[in-house]
Amino acid sequence: MEETISLKEIFEVIKKRLLLIIALMLGAALVAAIISYFVLTPTYQNSSQFLVTQSNNTDVNAQLTQADVRTNVELINTYNVIITSPAILEPVIEELNLDMNSRQLAEKLQVASADNSQVVTVTATDPDPALATEIANTTVEVFQDKIPDLMNVDNVSILSEAQLSENPSPVAPNPILNIAIAVVLGAMIGVGIAFLLEYLDNTIKSEEDIEKKLGIPVLGVISHIDEKDMRMENFEAREMRTVRGGLDGAKKTV
Repeated sequence: MEETISLKEIFEVIKKRLLLIIALMLGAALVAAIISYFVLTPTYQNSSQFLVTQSNNTDVNAQLTQADVRTNVELINTYNVIITSPAILEPVIEELNLDMNSRQLAEKLQVASADNSQVVTVTATDPDPALATEIANTTVEVFQDKIPDLMNVDNVSILSEAQLSENPSPVAPNPILNIAIAVVLGAMIGVGIAFLLEYLDNTIKSEEDIEKKLGIPVLGVISHIDEKDMRMENFEAREMRTVRGGLDGAKKTV
């Protein structure tokens, strides 16, 4: 027989395990904060842009046609691959005296361009903001110098160089976002554990549980009376006898 659960029962389960859920949320937030602020290394980004223009070998009086623009845009896809190739990155490593290989340097670079745009953005990421700036600028400069020899073209010009700000802000980690995600995950895990504990708890706690699990009606209930309740009942009984005795004495007097 398929069992169903109502919204009231869901609310009761959450209410019953509310402290557990809150504890997991706070614990997850604390762990995320510690990892974000004290464990993860902050990383910085900086970007340099270059423009793919009409070849300098063409006539200066010639007009830029749609076909020329389309050709330059198609070349960008090729340029994006060339920028992260050893032919470009090896000279960058030598010039900056980096202690890494071309593959490791390529992992620090992101090359992107908007759709149908001739502007290409080269973004470098590194724990050192100054080094990220140097990598972005040097990569674009080396690419501009090497591309005429690689493809026999001369249509790349630097549009903007990466600039190091006085107080650079790291792009990662984002502590606020990490804590928010941890709180949500903690709440989800807490709710899941609450329902799991409720599902595994097969003890009978009420008359409704007896009727539900055994399918028989409840004829009577034997209440549990502890020693404190018995003392209280005895005290109340003595008080009642005292009051009755007083009333009887008053009647006889009358």
